[in-house]
Amino acid sequence: MGKTQKVGSLGEELVVRFLMKRGYSIRDRNYRRPWGELDVVAVKKNKIHFVEVKALSSKVETCLPRSKPSLRCSTARVSDETKGNVSSETFERGKALVYIRSKIKKDRFRAEDNVNAEKMKRLSRIIQTYLNAEHVSSETNWQFDVATVYIDGAQKKAKINFMEDLIL
Repeated sequence: MGKTQKVGSLGEELVVRFLMKRGYSIRDRNYRRPWGELDVVAVKKNKIHFVEVKALSSKVETCLPRSKPSLRCSTARVSDETKGNVSSETFERGKALVYIRSKIKKDRFRAEDNVNAEKMKRLSRIIQTYLNAEHVSSETNWQFDVATVYIDGAQKKAKINFMEDLIL
């Protein structure tokens, strides 16, 4: 198993634990067909949740979107001189700007960017396959969610960002 696959498997396991702690029951994992795969199928309050898991392992702390469209970056490097000139209210913004202006490839660190239009089309097809194969009633509610997992192997920590009810 390659490094990417190990990171993906670890990310899926962490998301499953995350969901179970929040009252979800896991119905299926890694449901595969030649045209796609569902990472996690969970149920909560009689609603089926199809969860796409995207995991990244990196030494760089990533910038994650909050529920509001503002940007939060927890460990971007800001020099002590800059820190002294910025009020506490604007310090987070300053850290985000330092990150944005840095030479780091941004798309490489945002796992949710990997769920693009083509991926959504494939997921829509595999979800319909799953609903038909499992004889799920057409009256059953379901939704598509994305869980991004940022793994810091050195500190043995992970951060999960769970985005619910995305439109396919």
